[in-house]
Amino acid sequence: MVTALKGTRMNTPARPRTQAAPGATTELKRDLGLWSAAAVVVGTVIGSGIFIVPQTMVQLVGSPAMVFVVWVVGGALSLAGALSYAELAAAMPEAGGEYVYLTEAYGPLWGYIYGWTQMWVAKSGSIAILATGFFYYLANFLPELEHAFFTVPLPLGAHGAPLDIRYGQLLAMALIFSLGVLNYFGVKIGGEVQVAVTILKVALILLIVVAGLGWGHPAAPVSAATALAPLTALGFLAALVKSLWAYDGWNNVSMVASEIRRPQRNLPLALVWGTVAVIAIYILANIAYFYVLSPQQVASSNRVAATMMRQVLGKSGANLVSIAAMISMFAALNGSILSGARVPYALARGGYFFRPMARVNAAHHTPGVAIMALSAWGMIVVLSGTYDQLLDYVIFASWILYGMTAATVLVLRKKRPDLVRPYKTIGYPVVPVLFVLMAAAIVISSLYNSTRESLLGLALILAGLPFYAHWRKQRRPT
Repeated sequence: MVTALKGTRMNTPARPRTQAAPGATTELKRDLGLWSAAAVVVGTVIGSGIFIVPQTMVQLVGSPAMVFVVWVVGGALSLAGALSYAELAAAMPEAGGEYVYLTEAYGPLWGYIYGWTQMWVAKSGSIAILATGFFYYLANFLPELEHAFFTVPLPLGAHGAPLDIRYGQLLAMALIFSLGVLNYFGVKIGGEVQVAVTILKVALILLIVVAGLGWGHPAAPVSAATALAPLTALGFLAALVKSLWAYDGWNNVSMVASEIRRPQRNLPLALVWGTVAVIAIYILANIAYFYVLSPQQVASSNRVAATMMRQVLGKSGANLVSIAAMISMFAALNGSILSGARVPYALARGGYFFRPMARVNAAHHTPGVAIMALSAWGMIVVLSGTYDQLLDYVIFASWILYGMTAATVLVLRKKRPDLVRPYKTIGYPVVPVLFVLMAAAIVISSLYNSTRESLLGLALILAGLPFYAHWRKQRRPT
């Protein structure tokens, strides 16, 4: 997969076309190496999903065999996306990731819509989901975190119910704020934390797999006639949406491309092999789950890894999983804040967002205002709903833009044949086309299965258009 890099002259792309905000003379530094870039991929992808979504997946497709099919298909699609993004990231290694690619391919409106959506829906929603998942697992030790201390008597909760505010949500907000402050003080610090915590969490997950397969007793075999639910196309797509959430985040490393050393080499390596590593880890974890637990046990547990380890090693095993899950979500949350803040920063640099967001801290060389603004909004989003409800908001908005970004590989091959491409997508054009088609199916499925949440997400996207008109009018020429 990396042979396309060999023998290719590593040209440094021309300076980005975005304009700098007045007074923004301090620039970001290339302080992240290959290991840090790979840790952003693996550490951000492996968050809460692998510990939580198998329950919903087996409920939707009815059998372990089909759950594995869903994981393989979701992994293949994520790898197709990573292969497509690798070409774009190596050719345009600038801050903002998809914002840069969409602007280059379709014009500033689509880059703006991406940046707006990331700030207010997708990235802030992902941050909120990870922080919420963190407190769910911490509640294994402190059950009072799940208690509601206030109820908002408005139809803001799941399915239009009143909105409960829990103690754990306050803790989740404090965690987001703390990691925002950590990343404010330097991308190198954030990158080093990301590497250390990613190594730790991968080791713990593999330990859980070894414990399940080595010391667990196999569950009784289940016949096809005892499937939990009939397999349908809609059920398969809904399960695929859940798996893709668990795989979500492989694209985040492109957002910090302007801070990665030797980006033409390191970005494709991190994207492709980081995604492959995640697929392998997910498959191994699910083999352990279904080796020890019956489909009925998986379907009835919202903490499937903890349920498995409790059966293998008792309470100490469940506690180990809770610790592993919290470390996993901590790493994913740190990676999301580290990478996600570069999107509103790039948007502001282009003149299409609040100007203070374009400032780079002179002492720490980080987009400090953007980091703290994204963290603050993520804290507010934590209050807006439960894990599943937040997930539905994020998936719909994210996959519209993922599909459009993968399509830019096709567009720019025609529009910019002169663009230096140190890496070219393997399997072009089949790989990006396949990804775009499945992205469209995911969007339609999300709209059908979670209509209210998807429409609310769409409304938040469209709410950005008047602001675009304002900023476009006020924007100074480059």
